[in-house]
Amino acid sequence: MVKKPKASAKKSVRHNKLYVPEPKARPGEAPDFSNMVIPDAGTLPRPAVDTHHDEIAHYADDMIRVLDDNGKAVGEWDPKLSPALLLEGLSHMVLTREFDDRMQNTQRVGKISFYMRSRGEEAVSVAHSMALGEDDMSFPTYRQQGILISRGYDLEKMMCQLFGNKKDPVKGRQLPVMYSSNEKGKGYFTISGNLATQYIQAVGWAMAEAYKGTDNLATAFVGDGATAENDVHAAMVFAAVYKAPVILNIVNNQWAISSFQGIAGGETATFARRGRGYGLPSLRIDGNDFLAVYAASKWAADRARAGLGATVIEHVTYRAGAHSTSDDPSKYRPDSEAEKWPLGDPVERLKQHLIGLGKWSEKEHEELVKDKKAYVSKTYKTAESYGFGKNHGLNVADMFTDVYEDMPLHLLRQRQELGV
Repeated sequence: MVKKPKASAKKSVRHNKLYVPEPKARPGEAPDFSNMVIPDAGTLPRPAVDTHHDEIAHYADDMIRVLDDNGKAVGEWDPKLSPALLLEGLSHMVLTREFDDRMQNTQRVGKISFYMRSRGEEAVSVAHSMALGEDDMSFPTYRQQGILISRGYDLEKMMCQLFGNKKDPVKGRQLPVMYSSNEKGKGYFTISGNLATQYIQAVGWAMAEAYKGTDNLATAFVGDGATAENDVHAAMVFAAVYKAPVILNIVNNQWAISSFQGIAGGETATFARRGRGYGLPSLRIDGNDFLAVYAASKWAADRARAGLGATVIEHVTYRAGAHSTSDDPSKYRPDSEAEKWPLGDPVERLKQHLIGLGKWSEKEHEELVKDKKAYVSKTYKTAESYGFGKNHGLNVADMFTDVYEDMPLHLLRQRQELGV
């Protein structure tokens, strides 16, 4: 009879365990950004647009910065914009912030169902948009309302889209903040709630423009969280293979609705590095520096128009407000974290830069804020007068129109059942 071997008295030691990333500080703790490496402004040179991506591989780990701690523009990336253009950018950012605050309050009193502010991220949308041409097409997310504002889209129409009333150009068919525009010169593709789809649509649009031989380019945005979606990676493959004239922006604002950027993979590598894996030039920039955003966007646009293909830009910024009106960030991050964000506030930094140039003053800035607030308030009253809530003034039958040339049978039946 064969004897069974005795089991070892010692149990094997298990080393395998699931690792779940955690932010460095939670509510009640002091904000901690000690892991951030922030280089001095002006240290990175500005390469030629035809530089091979391998030669600037380290740009995905470093950070392009133009404004130093004193608000002075330094280094080769300084786009040397005129004071008039800088003031225009400041004006757009202030208007975006005032618009956001007003519409957030509108949601709080129950006149719209939902809202998402872009507080702290205004430079990303405004400076980027100003660096592009009017025939270029933006594929934004719900936090780039600054693109529409900087392109002169009617603020009243934006509000009517939020109210979903009879003056809403899309007839109440979209969720609030999912803006849409088909106006020439605005270049604003309808926002999709499934954010990563904007990437593949932008790359497809850019490939079509390249096929037609135009000089137009596409620009697309996702947040840090959406970089974990398959659509982002499929888009990067197509953009790299076909040298699509597209700018692929990643807005790393540190937080999704409740999870920090480490959950999306930002703890072990920068998000810009993802572009390197596909052979795309990838820049990591100070997203709260208006001049850095403008300069990097212009570099990527020039590169695309020269037939050299796509660029990935990671904008390092901070979502100072809640993710949306359905969110309470005090449940998952320290209350004072936004105030301690080491890259500061984009509006304040551009203001200080202009004051340093002798082209602006605190008093003029106060007047600007006051004027924008009054403009938003006046526009709001007009937009609200067209209806909101149950008194939207829309024709219910409109939900069946403008989609199919020949309405399918099941929709015809639904319309008949409604009697409209």
